[in-house]
Amino acid sequence: MGRVFCGTMPSPDHLGALYRLDTDARLTKLLGGIGCSNGMGFTPDRKGMYYTDSPKREIYLFDYDQTTGALSNQRLFVRTPEGEGVPDGMTVDAEGYVWSARWDGGCLVRYSPQGQEVLRVSFPAKKVSSVIFGGPDYMDMYVTTAGGNQKESDGAGAGALFRINLGIQGVPEFYSRIKL
Repeated sequence: MGRVFCGTMPSPDHLGALYRLDTDARLTKLLGGIGCSNGMGFTPDRKGMYYTDSPKREIYLFDYDQTTGALSNQRLFVRTPEGEGVPDGMTVDAEGYVWSARWDGGCLVRYSPQGQEVLRVSFPAKKVSSVIFGGPDYMDMYVTTAGGNQKESDGAGAGALFRINLGIQGVPEFYSRIKL
């Protein structure tokens, strides 16, 4: 619908938040008290929105009203196990499966729409930060990692951009229609 959902990181003075920027440039705070706003994505029917709070190691699923942009019925979708890294950036594929990058976990995890882990892809880097589909048919996945200046501790692939093709199709991301 052209809206932009955006989150903030915490500072010493306050926790993070989740906002919605509507097409008329009106900004609405949707959630407060967030450890660190991170990956978001929509269910294929656009009736649900996923949202990640990294320090809590949790991905939530909300009911989403496409007409108004309202979120309701927050519930836990996935809680990542202690010691397996924290969920960071994410995307949703054409089958409605959630892909979550794992910061300090060295991998990308695919979850079924019911929240069950179905695939794990390892990377030669500890800090896997984001994932998105691209290419002419959205079959390529682009995955970023962080820590390029510390390859000895973060892995040989730290600070890199990877392109992989697992034969799974993604969908195009949404364009904003913000009018300033």
